[in-house]
Amino acid sequence: MSDDLSPSSPEVMNAFYRRLYPFKSVFKWLNHEHTPTRQWTNREIAYSLQNDVYLRYQSFANADEFKKQTCTLNPTRFEIGPVYSARPKDKKVMRNTALTPLLRELVFDIDMTDYDSIRTCCTGASICKRCWGFISAAVIVIDSSIREHFGYQHLLWVYSGRRGIHLWVSDREAMELTDEQRRAVVGWMTVVAGGKEMAKKVNVRINGGKGTEPSLPPAVKDALGILVGRFTDLILADQDCFQERARWEELLKLIPDKSIVRSLQDKWDDDEDRTSEEKWDNLKREIQKYKKSERGPMMAALEDIVLQYTYPRIDAEVSKHRNHLLKAPFCVHPKTGRICVPIDPELVDEFDPDTVPTVGQLLQELDATKTESSTEEHSDWEKTSLKPYVDMLEKYAMGLMGEVRRVKREMDTSW
Repeated sequence: MSDDLSPSSPEVMNAFYRRLYPFKSVFKWLNHEHTPTRQWTNREIAYSLQNDVYLRYQSFANADEFKKQTCTLNPTRFEIGPVYSARPKDKKVMRNTALTPLLRELVFDIDMTDYDSIRTCCTGASICKRCWGFISAAVIVIDSSIREHFGYQHLLWVYSGRRGIHLWVSDREAMELTDEQRRAVVGWMTVVAGGKEMAKKVNVRINGGKGTEPSLPPAVKDALGILVGRFTDLILADQDCFQERARWEELLKLIPDKSIVRSLQDKWDDDEDRTSEEKWDNLKREIQKYKKSERGPMMAALEDIVLQYTYPRIDAEVSKHRNHLLKAPFCVHPKTGRICVPIDPELVDEFDPDTVPTVGQLLQELDATKTESSTEEHSDWEKTSLKPYVDMLEKYAMGLMGEVRRVKREMDTSW
């Protein structure tokens, strides 16, 4: 092995694929069974090659063929597409209409750059443990909402390798969703919307009829219960989002009562050192001056502010179409060298992107365990810090396989 352990090194990537990438685990996850089915043989894999060539519509008979082709091509990364009506690799000999996407995990993509307007610790491609708090909040809300409101159980969260996270929902019902149904799911889950020119980005309240204030949809209200505490810890205390003038002026744009806006502006102009927590307390004290029966619109405004600063910001286009491609778990991020590893949503708050193993680190760990009699096997990852992450995918795949067996048993007994 060369001394250059950079992810841009073809030699490093080839060693990673030959010795460490968990091809069999990925196969089991996508196939839902030990023996290849059409859910695997008709599945598209797309490769990004070293020379910027993009190779689509690849498909394989089994995990060994998948590994052999990947090692031969030695891509910088590869992506997973839908299960088609026929084998993608036969596309060139088929009519244009013959290859139709049939199944696809319901996927979501959350990227830290969508929080650039509100995070204060990093910008652009950078990410740290502190701004990971935005991703943590998103994971907890989405995971809870999908399980409770859709009933899906098989959710796989995967760190993107740099500044984001992907969700793969593998329940059969989710995989069978049409593009129209996927758009409806995304619309239902989109709360923060609008471009930079829009100050207020939360407009989801439902009119309840005469004499009642517009209310939040039940799922959003549930999310708000999770996010209120995170708003205090993340937005006010840690990020101190309203400390700078430009940022507290954005906050004032979200307050509907102009007399309160003027009062706060005068107060904050006179004391530039007020923290975000103090400013938020000032705002709540102003609202307390209302009669209790008249506080409704202002309390709603406070709730909408909490949602605007903490509710998940989803890249909607990723989720809307069955034929969308998404980077495979355990790929290497070409810039950071970090592996795209699964994450336990219950431990997402403890997750630190800086502790994720890099390809160079893993190869060094593997070399350190080498003896004269050692050989390269499919399970070489077991000798490295990649093991707990592959174990997580294995456990997830076993859950999917158990579901398939359960359905088959029920079908057998129904006769």
